[in-house]
Amino acid sequence: MNPEALHGKSVSVLGAGKSGLAAAELLVKVGARPFVSEYGAIGQEAQEFLLTLGVPFEQGGHSGRVHEAEFCIVSPGIPQTAPVLQEMDAGYLPVFSEIELASWFCRARIIGITGTDGKTTTATLIHRICEVDGLRCGYRAFSVGNIGVPFSSKVLEMGPKDIAVLELSSYQLERCYSFRPDIAVLTNITPDHMDRYGGDINEYARTKFRIHEAQGDGETLIYNYDDPMLRAHFDRQKPWPFRVVRFGLKSGSLGDGSTDFVSIADGAIVTRTGGVQEEVIRVEEFMKPSFRGDHNLYNALASVAAGRSAGIPAEVIAVSLEQFNGVEHRQEFAGSACGLDWINDSKATNVNAMRQALQATPGGMVLIAGGRDKGNDYSVLVDLVREKVACIIAIGESRQKIVDAFRGIVTVQPAESLREAVTLAARAGSPGSSVLFSPACSSFDMFSNFEDRGLQFKQLVRELALC
Repeated sequence: MNPEALHGKSVSVLGAGKSGLAAAELLVKVGARPFVSEYGAIGQEAQEFLLTLGVPFEQGGHSGRVHEAEFCIVSPGIPQTAPVLQEMDAGYLPVFSEIELASWFCRARIIGITGTDGKTTTATLIHRICEVDGLRCGYRAFSVGNIGVPFSSKVLEMGPKDIAVLELSSYQLERCYSFRPDIAVLTNITPDHMDRYGGDINEYARTKFRIHEAQGDGETLIYNYDDPMLRAHFDRQKPWPFRVVRFGLKSGSLGDGSTDFVSIADGAIVTRTGGVQEEVIRVEEFMKPSFRGDHNLYNALASVAAGRSAGIPAEVIAVSLEQFNGVEHRQEFAGSACGLDWINDSKATNVNAMRQALQATPGGMVLIAGGRDKGNDYSVLVDLVREKVACIIAIGESRQKIVDAFRGIVTVQPAESLREAVTLAARAGSPGSSVLFSPACSSFDMFSNFEDRGLQFKQLVRELALC
């Protein structure tokens, strides 16, 4: 779709968060007439922004006006079971995601990244690789999507030579139909957001697979061949209409000689494209305390696969990997206090992310966990917790569930606040050990988002160090 096609059209926008506001602004710029409807309250700053744009809005519920439109753009935080969306579907009013809207106007090449874990780290690393190459070749790399900057807010700035590195949540993919990334990356599929998807991991996975459904000849799909659900999905239907690149660590992940892959061989990341093998970088040259563990090896492999698929030379990718120090709030060293090392893993919003952090952290740790539960099954962590954890401090709405899950396995103490949890952890930790803050839950019971949660944790550690 081009800007002229939307000129003068009436469009409803559901939700007045970041993506809803960005969608409204984009619609104004292409000549459409958006109307923003928010079920809750719209903040003063957002109201002023909409008034400046000349966009009418409502709050405190959705009126019949939202149906008086050519189509609707829905914010990712609104579940598909919301009555207003069900009414639109019943009335055959087309509903699209903010990602779908922005993609209609994107002239840049798109590298899209989704999956349960590793999205942010992989997207950040791919963006860094593209930034370094862009300085050499004269194009710009944009980091947008679930990483914090709405796609719609930047899309009109992008030119044909640029690259949009787009992190995508399942929520953002739910109403995508024609969205078609030049390169799509799937990191893994493990249970997450089960509260949103009725406890059905297959429904959750189907949403993730929307990233490749519109892809065709000339585009590339990169996926983790070590992930059982991804392997079964892509082995089931062959040949695919797009190029496929596998990545993996395990024996057999390389496939036969006809398969393009990225893996580890003799201590180095290697690629094979069209039967030609190439060494990119030795693992020891980029793995460091702030970027460690098998999960980060997977992130590096995915990033190398995306970079090479975009035509970026191996030497540029190697430099980018060497310089990369990880992502804030993902197994981030937060400092030393009270004889303990404190690790901020606030980005861990599901059980698998916690598992990765537990595996990467030395044993004997104190674990701070909890928040708003998303249908987590903590029983899968019992053996690992028994092996690695000395004490758990449980916080948030899920604290009783965590106490019940690990009672008799390790000492578990509930805490009413993150501040109390940090205080208890400082008392419980053995000198020279670590405190890992890896919630395995969403942050919305106590914090505005996982970034806010992580920043508050780091501030509490700084205060503790001064005592």
